[in-house]
Amino acid sequence: MKQIALILALAFPLPLAAQETTGEDGPSLMERGAKLFFRGLMDEMDPALQGLQDLIEEAGPAMQSFLREMGPALVDLFDQVEDFANYHPPEMLPNGDIIMRRRSPLEDAPATGEDGEIDL
Repeated sequence: MKQIALILALAFPLPLAAQETTGEDGPSLMERGAKLFFRGLMDEMDPALQGLQDLIEEAGPAMQSFLREMGPALVDLFDQVEDFANYHPPEMLPNGDIIMRRRSPLEDAPATGEDGEIDL
């Protein structure tokens, strides 16, 4: 049994090593192409990522202030509202008030036919 395990352990690395070698001293064309592709992608994305980092640094203190001030009110709201699926999307009134209308149970009920069957 030990001999079989030893043979299997020695046999597995050989095909893997044979697949990785290209016969050349350097990387294969696919490896070089992939490296060039990802290097170009990183060069293109660098300005956008830098801009995102700057935005996060600017917005960080404002977000902390918002959470400090509004956190207790949001916790209270989540305690009062059991399931947001029971409400319509929030609406802003002309005076600036925001309301959330509760859905009536009959709004979401499927339509039934004359004999009580549900039409799908």
